[in-house]
Amino acid sequence: MKTRRDFLMGSGMTTAQWLTRRNMLAQVAAQSAGAPQARPVVNTNPAVQPNLDLAQQLRTAAAREAIKTTKLTDTIFLLQGVGGNVVCQIGPDGKLVIDSQISTGTPHLLDALEKLDEHKLKLLVNTHWHFDHTDGNAALHLEGAFILAHDNTRSRLLKPQTIDTYAAQFPAAPDAGLPQQTFAESQALWVNNDHLDLVHAPDAHTDSDIFIHFNKGNVIHTGDLWFNGMYPLIDIGSNGSINGMIRGVDQVLTLADQRTKIVPGHGALGDKAALQAYREMLVTVADRVEKLKALGKTVEEAVAAKPTADLDAAWAKGSIQPPTFVALVYDSL
Repeated sequence: MKTRRDFLMGSGMTTAQWLTRRNMLAQVAAQSAGAPQARPVVNTNPAVQPNLDLAQQLRTAAAREAIKTTKLTDTIFLLQGVGGNVVCQIGPDGKLVIDSQISTGTPHLLDALEKLDEHKLKLLVNTHWHFDHTDGNAALHLEGAFILAHDNTRSRLLKPQTIDTYAAQFPAAPDAGLPQQTFAESQALWVNNDHLDLVHAPDAHTDSDIFIHFNKGNVIHTGDLWFNGMYPLIDIGSNGSINGMIRGVDQVLTLADQRTKIVPGHGALGDKAALQAYREMLVTVADRVEKLKALGKTVEEAVAAKPTADLDAAWAKGSIQPPTFVALVYDSL
């Protein structure tokens, strides 16, 4: 590989107020039964530096983990490794790839892509700016990919960014990792004998989210609008919101039928029924937290009320544990 995109984790938090608020939440989360020790946790002590190991842990894992390839149609494939789920469409126009995972896993990703067909990599689409979906941009661009994304993806990659929930800071992307073409609301593409719609979902997981609909293939990549089987991250620092996520999921559901193969940003391949169940969870939690907030409850009191208690067995399976998810919903309302 000619080069790799190098994200270095920074130090220092965004605000002391955020740290104070999350101090209680992390203590509660630490007491949650069965929470895996390896999951990244929120840094809640102002005297402690931010989580400097998150990106490096992912890079270390990505460097050694092979890519799992699942055939969705004759021309569309799901590729899963460390980082966000990747979709590749093959055909005479060249390979179109959605998201680039982690930079150290790029050799594995390129090997998996090469096995699909003989055509060259031509186009890379980013579903949003987060590093686990864009860290491999530069390497794929140097392999021939033209990069397309939402306006806000390029804007955010141009400057240092912070994900407060993981106490993680990221510098600006290198020039080779920046989208070369962007759009504001939607973009239509005709590639490899299929019509693709790229659609912005405003202020959802972030302010840069898009989903991609392969009309002929009947496949939709939701990006991080959907964490299949998990409570999602709502990146409030990137203008994310629970209501924006619900609206984005609703947009996808209107396009899907019972045969649509729906690829989440994280988790297993799903379908309309699974996405509908996720949507119902989002609405339930939003309604419950909104009622607590309307009663004047503080975020600490809302968390202590455990509004997700009956949902946790099904949904508390990812890095976002119930106390953190409740706080994120509360802050985004």
